[in-house]
Amino acid sequence: MARLQDGSGMGGWGRVVGWGGSTRFSGLGRIARRAAAALALLACAGVQAQNNTLHILVGFPPGGGTDAIARTLADRLKDQLGVPVVVDNRAGAGGQIAAQALKAAAPDGNTVFLTHDHTISILPQVMKNPGFDPAKDFVPVVGFATFVNAFAVSGGTPAKSVAEYVAWVKSQGAGKGTVGVPAPASTPEFLVKVIGQKYALDLQAAPYRGSAPMMADMLGNQIASGVASVPDFIENHKAGKLRVLAVLGPTRQATLPDVPTFSELGLAGFDDVPYYGLFAPAGTPRAALDKIADALAKVLAQADVRERLTAMGLTVGFMNQQQLASREQAYSQAWARLIKASGFVAQ
Repeated sequence: MARLQDGSGMGGWGRVVGWGGSTRFSGLGRIARRAAAALALLACAGVQAQNNTLHILVGFPPGGGTDAIARTLADRLKDQLGVPVVVDNRAGAGGQIAAQALKAAAPDGNTVFLTHDHTISILPQVMKNPGFDPAKDFVPVVGFATFVNAFAVSGGTPAKSVAEYVAWVKSQGAGKGTVGVPAPASTPEFLVKVIGQKYALDLQAAPYRGSAPMMADMLGNQIASGVASVPDFIENHKAGKLRVLAVLGPTRQATLPDVPTFSELGLAGFDDVPYYGLFAPAGTPRAALDKIADALAKVLAQADVRERLTAMGLTVGFMNQQQLASREQAYSQAWARLIKASGFVAQ
């Protein structure tokens, strides 16, 4: 019976000896080794390709303002970085799930979190155990825009101004109303409370899992009003499917020149505008952070990208790592004062 010999000195598994000691086949070992080496190279190439993909975590579902911003940037970042860029939606809990995913990600420069103020600056202050600590678990990469929140009504709501909305709510049943917000314990939810206090209304916030499902209910007239970012509302406002009645911030928005600020209406304390930025896991090498920041700076320099982001309701402006860190700290401190003044207790 044939037996396989060691083949030492003949290229590994070198020969198969048949009946009577005649060589049936030689060189099998050399072929096997070459095949194994080729497979190994293919495997390494696959791992390398996977590792060289930039994943942008987004804490809200597809279809919302943050998702649209992420996809606009991802489309151009891939050209600047020379690698695939994938938007990874981890929706739920006001960005908490995506933030926890960022904490668990390897600090290798292949994962960043595109987010606004809520998840980084506010959520850790209104939850006892959010599952992450921005100061310890994350590092700022780059900021790219500021924006403001807005109050809007659905197409089926007759009000065309805040005053008309207040009168309408009071006519509907003892001043009780429900206002949609993209996430619990968020800037929009606090604004609902302040609006209710300002106008003597019994307004209850209805938290959603992101702005997209809230918008769907507003467009379907399932809920009469909502508070979210201007990028969430702008497209449907321009299409006449809903109406933005007021915006936060110190000045009117270029994309909504006819819409008054809440400050104009006598509601002060919301002048500090939120931000959008990228964050990475703590321990990510500075070279990797700088590479992403440099690529984003080049993307923001493209006129059509700036025009697209501005049309979404953003004020585009590059913030380096230190500038983003400073803005986040200032915004976090401002909201700490507002949260304390509101009497809100961390859940």
